Amino acid sequence: MMAAHRAIVSASILDCDLSSLSRECRKALKAGSDRIHLDVMDGHFVPNITFGPGIIKRLRKIGKQPFDAHLMISEPSRYVDQFIDAGCDSITFHVEVEEPIEPTLLQIRKAGRLAGLAIKPATPLSALDPYRDLLDIVMVMTVEPGFGGQKFMAEAATKIDPAHAVFRDRPGERPSRREVHVDGGVNRDTAEYCGGLGVDILVVGSTLWKKGRDIEREIRLIKALADEGYRRRRPEKARAAKRTAGEAE
Repeated sequence: MMAAHRAIVSASILDCDLSSLSRECRKALKAGSDRIHLDVMDGHFVPNITFGPGIIKRLRKIGKQPFDAHLMISEPSRYVDQFIDAGCDSITFHVEVEEPIEPTLLQIRKAGRLAGLAIKPATPLSALDPYRDLLDIVMVMTVEPGFGGQKFMAEAATKIDPAHAVFRDRPGERPSRREVHVDGGVNRDTAEYCGGLGVDILVVGSTLWKKGRDIEREIRLIKALADEGYRRRRPEKARAAKRTAGEAE
């Protein structure tokens, strides 16, 4: 039996054997992944094409584990109802899209799903300010979206810690779930760093699907390292808060 972890892993299936998608998802979940991360690409917002809501709806039959949909598409408002109907538990799209964002976030929340915005490495967190009271998820991209297997951008990851301050509840509505996700290049070499920044959900992709890789061991290592980073972070945070309080006095 696996020990309890603070760190949550959402397995990205972008680089798995897409001809056996149900089997690969079950394998990742059995190995200790807490969720399935679904990268939806339209060939326009990013230079790659994956799958759509029809595939996700069929895949939903594997069980009740959370499905996190990451829409890398130009017109999320046009398709969001289909992803809701497909059974996605959370739907995150990009703040960089060139269409109104608030109506789509409201649509997701009205359906009782978690609503999120993703930000590319070069996009500042301030781009999320107009939507703070509509967000359940902030997804910090640590690679350029579109392809798996890219190198982790440590500078982009520094947005993880301040991203926790983005959330603000809208009066009269349910409280936000306040999840900060990191997506891109997350593996055993970067998990501790992300944990130290206080990340909640680690999106783990290509490292799980390498030939000969023991997926269960990889997920176990990533969770343990992220937890270790978080534990090391706590005392420093407490000391910084104490110093700040002392200065205020």
